Amino acid sequence: MTRKQLHLNAFLMSTGHHEASWRLPESDPFANISLAHYQELARVAERGKLDSLFLADGPVLWSSIGRRPAGQLEPTVLLTALAAVTEHIGLIATASTTYNEPYNLARRFASVDHVSGGRAGWNIVTTAGVEAARNFNLDALPAHADRYARAAEFIEVSLKLWDSWADDAPLGDKESGVWGADDRLFPPEHVGEHFRVAGPLNVPRSPQGYPLLVQAGSSEDGKDLAARYAEAVFTAQQTLEDAQAFYADLKARTAAAGRDPDTIKILPGIVPAIGSTEAEALALEAELDRLIRPEFARNQLAQTLRVAPEDLDLDKELPADLPAEDEIEGAKSRYTLIVTLARRERLTVRQLIGRLGGGRGHRTFAGTPEQVADAIEHWFTHGAADGFNIMPPVLPSGLTVFVDEVVPILQRRGLFRTEYTGTTLRDNYGLARPANRNLIPA
Repeated sequence: MTRKQLHLNAFLMSTGHHEASWRLPESDPFANISLAHYQELARVAERGKLDSLFLADGPVLWSSIGRRPAGQLEPTVLLTALAAVTEHIGLIATASTTYNEPYNLARRFASVDHVSGGRAGWNIVTTAGVEAARNFNLDALPAHADRYARAAEFIEVSLKLWDSWADDAPLGDKESGVWGADDRLFPPEHVGEHFRVAGPLNVPRSPQGYPLLVQAGSSEDGKDLAARYAEAVFTAQQTLEDAQAFYADLKARTAAAGRDPDTIKILPGIVPAIGSTEAEALALEAELDRLIRPEFARNQLAQTLRVAPEDLDLDKELPADLPAEDEIEGAKSRYTLIVTLARRERLTVRQLIGRLGGGRGHRTFAGTPEQVADAIEHWFTHGAADGFNIMPPVLPSGLTVFVDEVVPILQRRGLFRTEYTGTTLRDNYGLARPANRNLIPA
């Protein structure tokens, strides 16, 4: 019997996930717009045989640009450049269903899948925050339930567009002079609550059929959407018990939606500060925390908690009268995670800022390569994860040490691949290529 294998994704963010990483001597403060930087990270991740790499995104400039490297390259454009310097690793980018249209986005991801030879993935988000809404002719953030209803229809339309060409529609028949078969096209002619899309797509069906569908929301609406559509889920969990509960809940929802729970891979984020000794790892973590500018971090925390910055005393615990989750219209699950963490551990605002500085609510862990491998294995073997979203606090060094020192330990334990065995992102995740729904017998 083959032992179950981990799935590992590299979440790449400019100089690293710790907000003060750009201040270290090794860091390039302009890495956020450096193609060479991201190409080297992609090569390192592929050297480690990781399943995929991931680029976050949002259609808004978040927070003060004084806080950390601000602004980022559009991720699907960047993925095409990363595809050119890699051969096996999956390429996942975030794109919003709230501030895009299905035709444009389906075409974009189909194009990346073609360019990469079948390695594209779409991280589906609904985008929180009124700041983004104001960039798209809106005065207020659409309601949480409305955003998720739009997202579900958006995905359905995208699936119809990706299936609007049969695999055998392109003929390229030089002798007959017929390039393609029009009767092998299936225009969606979709008319719904949010979208009217005639189709067909102007890109043939891609190598994977359609890109791997990834989802990152952990609210009730987010979990329901994931259960219906997602093939991988990025989630933030602070404790083993919380991760086990989330894992069991989402697998059960997936089964209830009529899907095999093994076809959805749950990947909590982990921010590993790695040192040759535990003391060295803790020193790196402490140095990064020391470099945080608390005035910037407090403003961002206040925005997340929907309070005024002056209401957050750095040396006191969070105010008792914070909004309830049902009053929050954006990023509900992350809001609850942060408040729960602060209340459970009775953290001051300053301490909470330190805890969030490394991973914005994702689990942070400092230790030796062996200890990091132990932490990953423990959650993996105790029903809390199918793998992990690796979020190095500092880049490139944090990814390099993970690939060179943690991955070999996981390989020796029989928990992770030593070679790629397929050519597509779906192959990496052990998922079948989806059949064209227009050709499945009724």
